Amino acid sequence: AMRYTEARMTDVATELLSGITEDAVDYRPTYNEEDEEPVVLPGAFPNLLANGSSGIAVGMATSIPPHNAAELCDAALHLIEHPEAPVSTLMDFVQGPDFPTGGIIVDSRASILEAYETGRGGFRVRAKWSQEDQGRGTWSIVVTEIPYGVQKARLIEKIAELLM
Repeated sequence: AMRYTEARMTDVATELLSGITEDAVDYRPTYNEEDEEPVVLPGAFPNLLANGSSGIAVGMATSIPPHNAAELCDAALHLIEHPEAPVSTLMDFVQGPDFPTGGIIVDSRASILEAYETGRGGFRVRAKWSQEDQGRGTWSIVVTEIPYGVQKARLIEKIAELLM
């Protein structure tokens, strides 16, 4: 919106806008046609892949998981040097999604590769846990990472239901 005119930007945000004044992207009229706005950001940083996104449109939906920014940059540098590099080679740099809450992807590399190549598929993620011996024949399960998008409170409720 036009009223938001000032912001403190991080280095990454600055990279998203680098080149904006160099005719690197097309412009379109704003909602009230009083000014113009860029159609896309020039983006010297792979923001969509780094942060992920999800959305629903007429007849289709998308859910792009977040990825490790350093891995993405390494893959981008490789792609600049080798523009015809296959997705399988890029996976040497980008191992798969990098979820902020952790978790372990249980799908095979081949399954992840297919999702990347076709744009279809999903990633199955499970919690990361360990078993701690409490002595006298008892033990505890300690969950250290939960799958992305799983609500912790709901997970605790489900575990409590299983114990009762």
